[in-house]
Amino acid sequence: MTDRICFAYTAGFLQHLRDQGEFASGKRVALAGDLRPSTPRILAACAEAVRSLGGEPVFCGYVPTPALAAYAFAQGIPSLMVTGSHIPDDRNGIKFYRCAGEVLKDDEAGITGQVVSLDPALFGADDQLLAPAPLPPITDVTAAYLARYVDFFGADALSGLTIGVYQHSAVGRDVLVQIVEGLGGAALVLGRSEKFIPVDTEAVRPEDIAAARDWAAELHTDAIISTDGDSDRPLLANEAGEWLRGDRLGILCAQAIGADHVVTPVSSNTALELTGQFAHVARTRIGSPYVIAVMNAALAAGGTRVCGYEANGGFLLGSDIVQDGKVLTALPTRDAVLPILAALVASRGAGGLIALEAALPARVTYSDRIQAFPPADSKRLFAHLQDGDAAVRDARLAGYFAGEHGGLASVDLTDGIRMTMADGVVVHLRGSGNAPELRCYTEAGDAAEAAAANAAALRTVLDRVLAAA
Repeated sequence: MTDRICFAYTAGFLQHLRDQGEFASGKRVALAGDLRPSTPRILAACAEAVRSLGGEPVFCGYVPTPALAAYAFAQGIPSLMVTGSHIPDDRNGIKFYRCAGEVLKDDEAGITGQVVSLDPALFGADDQLLAPAPLPPITDVTAAYLARYVDFFGADALSGLTIGVYQHSAVGRDVLVQIVEGLGGAALVLGRSEKFIPVDTEAVRPEDIAAARDWAAELHTDAIISTDGDSDRPLLANEAGEWLRGDRLGILCAQAIGADHVVTPVSSNTALELTGQFAHVARTRIGSPYVIAVMNAALAAGGTRVCGYEANGGFLLGSDIVQDGKVLTALPTRDAVLPILAALVASRGAGGLIALEAALPARVTYSDRIQAFPPADSKRLFAHLQDGDAAVRDARLAGYFAGEHGGLASVDLTDGIRMTMADGVVVHLRGSGNAPELRCYTEAGDAAEAAAANAAALRTVLDRVLAAA
């Protein structure tokens, strides 16, 4: 991601918004970033692109993505977040927002199809800016983000609870402490790192699993909370230091806000439907743009309590929620704080987080991945697995993956290949959208079975499928 590339994509984004009537010379554009080493450089390149089109960059600092989005939506201005989320620190990315919501799939062609002007005098032979201008003074957006939750849940919502805050290198690590304390809880700072740590809420590292258990046992915490790098995906551990799966946490949050329409990707835990508590449930491809598109359709059809969540736990609030005379305004992008707080508050009346989650149907999801899995291998793998008509395809899939499960019951190709076995075990394979990885999601009646099915599926891919593809 050279400065030239970052400049070009930012310019393309703003030119697309200009075509949509959402940007013009003189308009402000909010910018923020995570704590990766490359983030300040990329922010400077993006700010230069904003200026080149007559815009005014508003630098919001190094803050959670949802805090930036909430500010920009309230102001009615475009915004962008420099972040690679949970991927390693030698990579990065830019997330663009329109004035009232995320860039959706329909916008992508409009952005990438722009012809942008790149002044060669700006860049050196290495495609980096020759004289990057300093970023503007920071405009604070975290105070409003903090107030959003303190005002809704109340200043004593977490009173009496001791909450460990696993900070690592998450950009919202200090904001989490402020939120816990603002809601009356006692925050214990844990695991702060000045080196970037790629924490993935869908594939929690073994060392983070062990650390949470050790902290819970030693410190007697009521919960441990954390996020991924840009703090839009949550991690919540119960009293025993066991991290809750994001798609289970999403159900708890949807219950807490009394949702009537719930949208989630096909990979999320099927306990959602099994609760029988939601009038409308919709499944999508993996990715927030797909979830938001269906949320928008639900709102247009008259839904009044519309939400969505992803398997990583990021929660999207599509409509305002009114409870006890207090209003939580819509925030239709991934947020880590709402699901954490909703579950913690609900757990107080349930006897703790362990008891709260135990009330959900007993379906357990597990995810893992094969890293350094080139996109070309992924393409070859899925072409082989899906080759032929449905009967031929299903026979091939059963031969690879269903031998220990009594056969193959059904196949869903919404996103990747999701196989439901005769014994109820689910195995779902898909290529990662933002890293050279093969993802595997499994679901079963208990954690051990889900983990074993996952390991067996990935072993089959490596030992048998790739060799035949």
